[in-house]
This record gives sequence, structure tokens and C-alpha cells, in this order.
Amino acid sequence: MSPARALLVREIQLAVRAGGGAGLGLAFFLIVVLLAPLGIGPDQVLLAQVAPGLLWIAALLACLLSLDRLFQADHEDGTLDILALSPLPLEGIVAIKALAHWLTTGLPLVLAAPVLALTLNLPDAAQPMLVLGLLLGTPALSAIGAIGAAITVGLRRGGLLLSLLVLPLYVPTLIFGAQIASRAADGLKAGASLPFLAGTSLLVLAAGPFVAAAALRVNLR
Repeated sequence: MSPARALLVREIQLAVRAGGGAGLGLAFFLIVVLLAPLGIGPDQVLLAQVAPGLLWIAALLACLLSLDRLFQADHEDGTLDILALSPLPLEGIVAIKALAHWLTTGLPLVLAAPVLALTLNLPDAAQPMLVLGLLLGTPALSAIGAIGAAITVGLRRGGLLLSLLVLPLYVPTLIFGAQIASRAADGLKAGASLPFLAGTSLLVLAAGPFVAAAALRVNLR
């Protein structure tokens, strides 16, 4: 087994066993979406109007929950120092950890979103665009989160600082993703939101590992 594949398998196993990946993120996503109709009320038209934004906000916050686990535990037990000395470049390690985070947190949210969208009365025509937007946007959430986690690694109780750093960077992805589903619900084409979302994700995925690796090198000195 190659080092990259071995690291990916390790990260997925740790996320599943710790319950901080698919378990915690998906449970939070389910709770927020299922409680929303109780707070908003039974108005089906209103629920359909707020569904795209609500689903995206819930997915964004669910991804945020487990970000502090990306590097913190490995930093505390010395594993991160060993990984930094491995044949894999630090940028590759960051990319693999971000991929594992998406596979255990982002992907389950994408799969659950169409089912939960029914509880919010989202039109059937908007569901494919909702899934497409989440597929394009959630990898960017993991990559941006890796940057924030790398900057705050080693800080005691850095979870709050991590949230403050990451949430403003999530805004473009949130706006474009929610707009894609909203326009589809209104019977309109995605327009410029789809290429903007794809471009934002590609930029983050390309630059994120390098930025996060640079922050890790500073913190590992």
C-alpha cells in the first residue's frame, strides 16, 4: 500500500471510530434541518423559499464541527511531526487529510440532502441542482477548513478562533451554492452562480494545501 493511500485509510478510520466525522456532522445536519420546520412553522411556501439557504447553512456548520480534529490530535501526540518527516510532502498530507474530512463529513451531507430537502418542501426540480452545488462546494469547505485548522494547530482551545477564521471564507461558497438551488426552485437556470462556485472551489483546492502546509511549517518549528 502506498504511503498516500495508507494515510487516507488511517484518516478515514480515525474519523469513523472517533465519531467526529460522518457521525457528528451528519447528526448535526439532520437535527438542524428537521427542527427548522418546527421553528419556522407549517407554511409550505415559506419552507420552500428558505430551504436552499437553510440546507447550505446546516451543511456549512456541520463541516465546521470536526475541523479542529484535522491536525490537533496528531499535533498533541507527536504524529504530525512524524508525518512531516515522511516521504509525503506536507502539501500532500494536508490534501489527504482534507479529502478524508470531505469523505467522512461532506459526502454524507451531499447524500442526505435530497431526502432532507423533502421535509422543507423543496421542489423536485431543484434537488439535482442542490446536490450538484453541494458536490462542487463541500470540497472547498474542507480545504478552507484545513487552512484554518493548520493556522490554529497547537493553540489551546483554538476551536473558537478556527471558527472566526473560517466562517468569513465560507461566505462566497455559501452564497453561490444557495443561489444555484434557489434559482432552480424558481424554475430558472443557474446562471453565473454555477461557474463561480466551480471556480471558487478549484481555486481553493489548488491553493489550500500550499497555504495550510506553510502554516504547519511555522507551527512545527
